[in-house]
Amino acid sequence: MYDSSPRRPPKRLAGAMSGRAVLASKLAADGRTSRVETLRSDGPLVLRPCHPKGPEPLTQRRHDIARVALAAGTAGPLGGDRYALDVHVGAGSTLVLSEVSAMLVLPGAEGGHSHMSITVCVENGATFVWWPEPIIAAANCDHRHDVRIALAPNARMVLREEILLGRHGESPGDFTGRLRVTRDGAALYDQQLSFGPSADGWDGAAVVDQGRAVGSIIAVDPDWTDMPPQATPFHKTAALTPLAGPGVAIGAVAPDSLALRRLLTQGLNELGPPWAI
Repeated sequence: MYDSSPRRPPKRLAGAMSGRAVLASKLAADGRTSRVETLRSDGPLVLRPCHPKGPEPLTQRRHDIARVALAAGTAGPLGGDRYALDVHVGAGSTLVLSEVSAMLVLPGAEGGHSHMSITVCVENGATFVWWPEPIIAAANCDHRHDVRIALAPNARMVLREEILLGRHGESPGDFTGRLRVTRDGAALYDQQLSFGPSADGWDGAAVVDQGRAVGSIIAVDPDWTDMPPQATPFHKTAALTPLAGPGVAIGAVAPDSLALRRLLTQGLNELGPPWAI
């Protein structure tokens, strides 16, 4: 069940940073070209227009769409930091959001809990491709990553999320990630995963076992309303599963980031064009 109860604001730590960035796209007057309407960066979150970065699902590196990359203006987030990103994909427009590099979540000098909040709204007829780099939960971090996406009935979306449990040879700190996707106000996908010393059973056989990289791809297409893709367990630690709506979830657990990326790409290619990369 979704917990909507108010939370007491955490104690502000000396040296902690906060920042909010805002991104919005719109359809140009020609009815074909998508443009960036709002691009506002703040401190640690730097948004910049960009060119295609490697293969992309749905858009296939087209140049008539809005494309933006998120870069880190500082190290972190560190313990005590509070980041927020708001994204709005205007009706009929197409937006690709990528990242310049992985996000390394680190402990703060005074300890403390860090938090990243991301809200996305995708309007009717719009397409949102979110293709970030991995999040690395370094040893002794304490981080919460909340993503909430609201889709209109005729919106399309594909997003990738990858979490690496510690850097090479280290155990992860505490990391909790929640992804909630609604479509026309109804829940389509809602999952929360917790790892690290404060989480019970996360390294057991029912969760990641010996794996140190976990990720998923969520794809939503209104064309799947009557006939969504079929469930496909394409690897012993990865599967494509239809959602209770016009969408699929591709989940995978792997020993490292490279193996995870290969499994997620394999699952995406199971969907065929225009999703395959």
